[in-house]
Amino acid sequence: MDLDNILAKLPYSTPFLFVDSLSEVNESGATGFYKFKEDSFFYKGHFKNNPITPGVILTECMAQIGVVCLGIFLMEAEILKHQSVAMSTTNIDFYKPVFPGEKVKVVSEKMYFRFNKLKCKVRMLNEKNEVVALGEISGMIG
Repeated sequence: MDLDNILAKLPYSTPFLFVDSLSEVNESGATGFYKFKEDSFFYKGHFKNNPITPGVILTECMAQIGVVCLGIFLMEAEILKHQSVAMSTTNIDFYKPVFPGEKVKVVSEKMYFRFNKLKCKVRMLNEKNEVVALGEISGMIG
C-alpha cells in the first residue's frame, strides 16, 4: 500500500487530523510529520499569553502517525470503508514544549500486532531532532 493511500484511509479530518505526510511505513513501524498550525483552536486557551501544544494533542498526533497509519498498513487486506479505531492505553513522557508553527516528526516501532491490537513504541522529535515526547501507545483497529 502506498503512503498516499494510507493517508486517504485515515478516519480523521480537519481540525482533528494531525498527519501532514508519511516518509515510511513498513512491517516494523511508521515515520511521519505534522506542522502545528498557528491558528489551531487549542492555542486560544492553552495558555493565554504563551501558547503551547497540549500534551493530549501531542499524544493524538503520535497515535495517528505511529499507530493508526501503521495499523492501516498492517491490515491492508482487511480494511473496511467504515473502520473504527480505539486507543486502549497510552504511556507518554513529555520533555519539551511544541509551539505554534512547529513541525514535528513521529517515529513508531511495532512491539506487537495480534488480534487487531497494535502496540508501539513512539517518539516525537522537533526540527532540531530533540526528543519532545517518548512512550508507548496501543489501540484496537477493526
